[in-house]
Amino acid sequence: MPRIAPLDPPYTPDIAAALAKWMPPDVAHEPLVLFRTLHRNPELASRMRVLGAGLLGHGRLPLRDREIVIDRTCARAGCEYEWGVHTAAFAEAAGLDPEQIGATVSGDPAPWSPKERLLISAVDELHDSARITRPTWDALADHYDEPQLLELLALAGWYRTISQLINTLELDNEPWAPHFPT
Repeated sequence: MPRIAPLDPPYTPDIAAALAKWMPPDVAHEPLVLFRTLHRNPELASRMRVLGAGLLGHGRLPLRDREIVIDRTCARAGCEYEWGVHTAAFAEAAGLDPEQIGATVSGDPAPWSPKERLLISAVDELHDSARITRPTWDALADHYDEPQLLELLALAGWYRTISQLINTLELDNEPWAPHFPT
């Protein structure tokens, strides 16, 4: 049972319009439990949507790199809900195969290129110490420009925040989203 129950339909016209902005067009399922829960505070939800949508739809990082960072951040935070939503929604488009999806949880370095292992290391360092070491930073700077590096930091921090919200609220996984591999 979630600590704060998500809104259930029927929604007020304002809430319905706001929830529609969070979801891609022509989606076959209800707005995400997370979005319906955040709309218990519509002002907060509207401010959060701007950053989340900006990171997903207007970022400078390649889709594959973005999803590796998001999936690993959520996995390290133990947030099966958001990890499952992202792997279901973006893994195929990002070119992540089942072994790589599993490795975002296990940390197995085998299925990754050197650059992708670097992203995993950066996320792990951020998770463990809230900073990236100089050697990892310097290696990242060989692959990414300054705007991309700033985005990487914001992306990992944003999904750590989202993971903390979901974990603390004890939200149930979306029924269509995968669970962590066992």
